[in-house]
Amino acid sequence: MTTQPTSPPRILAVIPARGGSKGLPGKNIRPLAGLPLVAHSVRAAAMTPEVTRCVVTTDSEEIADVARAHGGEAPFLRPARLAGDDAPMAPVVRHALEWVEADEGRAYDAVLLLDPTSPSRVPAQLAEAARRLADDPALDGVIAVSEPTFNPVWVGVRPADASRPDGPLTRFIDAGTGITRRQDAARFLRINGNFYLWRADFVRRLEASWFDEGTHAGLEIPEAQAFSIDDEYEFRLIEALVGAGLITLPWLEGRPTAPKDTR
Repeated sequence: MTTQPTSPPRILAVIPARGGSKGLPGKNIRPLAGLPLVAHSVRAAAMTPEVTRCVVTTDSEEIADVARAHGGEAPFLRPARLAGDDAPMAPVVRHALEWVEADEGRAYDAVLLLDPTSPSRVPAQLAEAARRLADDPALDGVIAVSEPTFNPVWVGVRPADASRPDGPLTRFIDAGTGITRRQDAARFLRINGNFYLWRADFVRRLEASWFDEGTHAGLEIPEAQAFSIDDEYEFRLIEALVGAGLITLPWLEGRPTAPKDTR
Protein backbone atom coordinates (compact mmCIF):
# COMPACT_ATOMS: atom_id res chain seq x y z
CA MET A 1 0.00 0.00 0.00
CA THR A 2 1.34 3.40 -0.97
CA THR A 3 1.21 6.06 1.72
CA GLN A 4 -0.04 9.37 0.43
CA PRO A 5 2.13 12.35 1.42
CA THR A 6 0.52 14.70 3.89
CA SER A 7 0.29 18.40 3.25
CA PRO A 8 2.57 20.60 5.35
CA PRO A 9 0.81 22.46 8.15
CA ARG A 10 -0.55 25.88 7.28
CA ILE A 11 1.15 28.39 9.58
CA LEU A 12 0.00 31.98 10.00
CA ALA A 13 2.65 34.38 11.28
CA VAL A 14 1.15 37.24 13.29
CA ILE A 15 3.14 40.39 14.06
CA PRO A 16 1.48 42.52 16.77
CA ALA A 17 2.47 46.18 16.43
CA ARG A 18 0.30 48.52 18.45
CA GLY A 19 0.60 52.25 17.79
CA GLY A 20 0.86 53.40 21.38
CA SER A 21 3.98 52.77 23.46
CA LYS A 22 4.67 54.51 26.75
CA GLY A 23 8.12 53.02 27.37
CA LEU A 24 9.50 53.95 23.94
CA PRO A 25 7.11 55.99 21.77
CA GLY A 26 7.08 54.94 18.12
CA LYS A 27 9.31 51.94 18.79
CA ASN A 28 7.65 49.61 16.27
CA ILE A 29 8.72 51.80 13.35
CA ARG A 30 11.97 53.10 14.81
CA PRO A 31 14.95 52.19 12.57
CA LEU A 32 17.26 49.42 13.76
CA ALA A 33 20.24 48.66 11.51
CA GLY A 34 18.52 50.46 8.64
CA LEU A 35 15.08 48.85 8.93
CA PRO A 36 12.03 49.82 10.99
CA LEU A 37 11.67 47.47 13.94
CA VAL A 38 8.48 45.89 12.58
CA ALA A 39 10.26 45.09 9.30
CA HIS A 40 12.68 42.73 11.04
CA SER A 41 9.78 40.45 12.00
CA VAL A 42 8.40 40.69 8.46
CA ARG A 43 11.78 39.65 7.06
CA ALA A 44 12.17 36.78 9.54
CA ALA A 45 8.82 35.37 8.40
CA ALA A 46 9.85 35.88 4.78
CA MET A 47 12.92 33.69 5.31
CA THR A 48 10.92 30.88 6.94
CA PRO A 49 9.43 28.62 4.23
CA GLU A 50 7.14 26.96 6.78
CA VAL A 51 5.17 30.22 7.08
CA THR A 52 2.14 30.18 4.78
CA ARG A 53 1.11 33.79 5.30
CA CYS A 54 2.25 36.66 7.50
CA VAL A 55 0.08 39.57 8.67
CA VAL A 56 0.73 42.61 10.83
CA THR A 57 -2.03 43.40 13.32
CA THR A 58 -1.99 47.07 14.25
CA ASP A 59 -4.32 49.92 15.15
CA SER A 60 -2.04 52.42 13.39
CA GLU A 61 -2.29 53.41 9.72
CA GLU A 62 1.30 54.64 9.92
CA ILE A 63 2.62 51.27 11.13
CA ALA A 64 0.51 49.49 8.51
CA ASP A 65 2.01 51.68 5.75
CA VAL A 66 5.56 51.09 7.01
CA ALA A 67 4.98 47.33 7.15
CA ARG A 68 3.64 47.31 3.58
CA ALA A 69 6.57 49.40 2.37
CA HIS A 70 8.90 46.66 3.60
CA GLY A 71 7.11 43.70 2.08
CA GLY A 72 4.63 43.06 4.87
CA GLU A 73 0.89 42.59 4.77
CA ALA A 74 -1.43 44.68 6.95
CA PRO A 75 -4.89 43.88 5.57
CA PHE A 76 -6.93 45.17 8.50
CA LEU A 77 -6.75 47.58 11.42
CA ARG A 78 -7.07 46.12 14.89
CA PRO A 79 -10.34 47.14 16.63
CA ALA A 80 -10.07 49.72 19.40
CA ARG A 81 -11.03 47.19 22.08
CA LEU A 82 -7.80 45.31 21.29
CA ALA A 83 -5.54 48.34 21.03
CA GLY A 84 -5.24 49.58 24.60
CA ASP A 85 -2.33 49.24 27.01
CA ASP A 86 -4.21 46.60 28.93
CA ALA A 87 -5.33 44.50 25.94
CA PRO A 88 -4.20 40.88 26.47
CA MET A 89 -2.42 39.13 23.61
CA ALA A 90 -4.77 36.11 23.38
CA PRO A 91 -7.74 37.95 21.79
CA VAL A 92 -5.38 39.95 19.56
CA VAL A 93 -3.92 36.77 18.06
CA ARG A 94 -7.34 35.12 17.85
CA HIS A 95 -8.78 38.15 16.04
CA ALA A 96 -5.98 38.00 13.45
CA LEU A 97 -6.47 34.27 12.95
CA GLU A 98 -10.23 34.60 12.56
CA TRP A 99 -9.86 37.53 10.14
CA VAL A 100 -7.42 35.67 7.89
CA GLU A 101 -9.41 32.43 7.94
CA ALA A 102 -12.57 34.34 7.00
CA ASP A 103 -10.66 36.17 4.28
CA GLU A 104 -9.35 32.95 2.75
CA GLY A 105 -12.23 30.62 3.56
CA ARG A 106 -9.68 28.08 4.80
CA ALA A 107 -8.44 27.07 8.23
CA TYR A 108 -4.90 27.30 9.56
CA ASP A 109 -3.09 24.66 11.58
CA ALA A 110 -0.80 26.89 13.65
CA VAL A 111 -0.07 30.50 14.57
CA LEU A 112 3.43 31.91 14.93
CA LEU A 113 3.64 35.07 17.07
CA LEU A 114 6.57 37.33 16.19
CA ASP A 115 6.75 40.40 18.41
CA PRO A 116 8.63 43.30 16.77
CA THR A 117 10.39 44.04 20.07
CA SER A 118 12.34 40.76 19.76
CA PRO A 119 14.02 41.24 16.38
CA SER A 120 16.96 38.84 16.73
CA ARG A 121 15.52 35.70 15.17
CA VAL A 122 16.98 32.78 13.25
CA PRO A 123 14.60 31.33 10.62
CA ALA A 124 16.05 27.84 11.14
CA GLN A 125 14.87 27.99 14.76
CA LEU A 126 11.36 28.91 13.65
CA ALA A 127 11.44 25.98 11.24
CA GLU A 128 12.60 23.66 14.03
CA ALA A 129 9.73 24.85 16.24
CA ALA A 130 7.28 24.04 13.42
CA ARG A 131 8.78 20.57 13.05
CA ARG A 132 8.57 19.85 16.77
CA LEU A 133 4.96 20.98 16.98
CA ALA A 134 4.00 18.83 13.99
CA ASP A 135 5.81 15.79 15.40
CA ASP A 136 4.26 15.88 18.88
CA PRO A 137 0.43 15.90 18.95
CA ALA A 138 0.49 16.24 22.76
CA LEU A 139 1.82 19.79 22.49
CA ASP A 140 -0.27 22.93 22.24
CA GLY A 141 2.77 25.06 21.47
CA VAL A 142 6.52 25.47 21.19
CA ILE A 143 8.08 28.59 22.68
CA ALA A 144 11.53 30.19 22.76
CA VAL A 145 13.46 29.80 26.01
CA SER A 146 17.02 30.63 27.04
CA GLU A 147 19.36 30.42 30.02
CA PRO A 148 19.90 33.88 31.53
CA THR A 149 23.30 35.13 32.61
CA PHE A 150 22.23 34.88 36.26
CA ASN A 151 20.38 32.12 38.06
CA PRO A 152 17.47 33.39 40.20
CA VAL A 153 17.38 30.08 42.08
CA TRP A 154 20.82 31.08 43.39
CA VAL A 155 20.54 34.89 43.72
CA GLY A 156 16.80 35.64 43.82
CA VAL A 157 15.68 37.41 46.99
CA ARG A 158 12.74 39.45 48.32
CA PRO A 159 11.84 41.26 51.53
CA ALA A 160 10.80 38.74 54.17
CA ASP A 161 8.03 41.18 55.13
CA ALA A 162 6.32 42.82 52.14
CA SER A 163 5.34 45.78 54.32
CA ARG A 164 9.04 46.46 55.06
CA PRO A 165 10.88 46.70 51.70
CA ASP A 166 14.06 47.82 53.48
CA GLY A 167 13.88 45.00 56.04
CA PRO A 168 15.53 41.56 56.13
CA LEU A 169 15.67 39.52 52.91
CA THR A 170 14.58 35.97 52.25
CA ARG A 171 15.03 33.70 49.25
CA PHE A 172 12.58 34.32 46.43
CA ILE A 173 12.74 30.68 45.30
CA ASP A 174 12.60 28.04 47.99
CA ALA A 175 14.53 25.59 45.81
CA GLY A 176 17.65 27.67 46.52
CA THR A 177 17.59 26.89 50.24
CA GLY A 178 20.83 25.27 51.35
CA ILE A 179 22.67 25.87 48.09
CA THR A 180 26.07 27.42 48.75
CA ARG A 181 27.63 27.31 45.27
CA ARG A 182 26.26 28.67 42.00
CA GLN A 183 27.26 25.45 40.24
CA ASP A 184 24.95 23.42 42.48
CA ALA A 185 21.79 25.37 41.63
CA ALA A 186 19.34 23.72 39.25
CA ARG A 187 19.58 25.02 35.68
CA PHE A 188 17.12 27.87 35.06
CA LEU A 189 15.46 28.69 31.73
CA ARG A 190 13.28 31.70 31.00
CA ILE A 191 10.57 32.43 28.45
CA ASN A 192 12.17 35.19 26.40
CA GLY A 193 9.44 36.19 23.90
CA ASN A 194 11.53 35.59 20.77
CA PHE A 195 8.72 33.54 19.27
CA TYR A 196 5.59 31.62 20.24
CA LEU A 197 4.17 28.89 18.02
CA TRP A 198 0.71 27.57 18.90
CA ARG A 199 -1.75 25.19 17.33
CA ALA A 200 -4.63 27.14 15.82
CA ASP A 201 -7.15 25.09 17.81
CA PHE A 202 -5.40 26.16 21.01
CA VAL A 203 -5.56 29.84 19.98
CA ARG A 204 -9.28 29.48 19.27
CA ARG A 205 -10.03 28.18 22.78
CA LEU A 206 -7.45 30.23 24.69
CA GLU A 207 -8.99 32.43 27.37
CA ALA A 208 -6.21 34.27 29.20
CA SER A 209 -2.97 32.55 30.23
CA TRP A 210 -1.46 30.55 27.39
CA PHE A 211 1.13 28.89 29.65
CA ASP A 212 -1.37 27.80 32.29
CA GLU A 213 -3.97 26.67 29.78
CA GLY A 214 -1.76 24.56 27.52
CA THR A 215 1.13 22.13 27.21
CA HIS A 216 4.28 23.67 25.77
CA ALA A 217 7.77 22.59 24.82
CA GLY A 218 10.70 24.98 24.92
CA LEU A 219 13.13 25.46 22.07
CA GLU A 220 16.31 26.83 23.61
CA ILE A 221 18.09 29.70 21.88
CA PRO A 222 21.22 31.60 23.00
CA GLU A 223 20.57 34.21 25.65
CA ALA A 224 22.44 36.80 23.55
CA GLN A 225 19.75 36.35 20.90
CA ALA A 226 16.90 36.47 23.43
CA PHE A 227 16.50 40.22 23.38
CA SER A 228 13.35 42.28 23.97
CA ILE A 229 13.08 46.05 23.53
CA ASP A 230 10.88 47.96 25.95
CA ASP A 231 12.75 51.23 26.52
CA GLU A 232 15.48 53.52 25.19
CA TYR A 233 18.26 51.72 27.04
CA GLU A 234 17.35 48.35 25.55
CA PHE A 235 17.03 49.84 22.06
CA ARG A 236 20.46 51.43 22.29
CA LEU A 237 21.90 48.21 23.69
CA ILE A 238 20.70 46.05 20.81
CA GLU A 239 21.94 48.67 18.36
CA ALA A 240 25.38 48.32 19.92
CA LEU A 241 25.23 44.52 19.88
CA VAL A 242 24.22 44.44 16.21
CA GLY A 243 26.89 46.99 15.35
CA ALA A 244 29.53 44.91 17.13
CA GLY A 245 28.47 41.75 15.31
CA LEU A 246 27.38 40.05 18.53
CA ILE A 247 23.81 39.76 17.21
CA THR A 248 23.28 38.72 13.60
CA LEU A 249 20.18 39.65 11.63
CA PRO A 250 20.37 37.27 8.62
CA TRP A 251 17.94 39.18 6.39
CA LEU A 252 20.13 42.28 6.29
CA GLU A 253 22.42 40.71 3.70
CA GLY A 254 19.90 39.32 1.30
CA ARG A 255 16.73 41.33 2.07
CA PRO A 256 14.08 38.89 0.80
CA THR A 257 10.59 39.71 -0.39
CA ALA A 258 7.45 38.81 1.55
CA PRO A 259 6.54 35.10 1.85
CA LYS A 260 4.88 33.51 -1.15
CA ASP A 261 1.12 33.38 -0.81
CA THR A 262 0.45 29.64 -0.95
CA ARG A 263 -3.24 29.93 -0.24
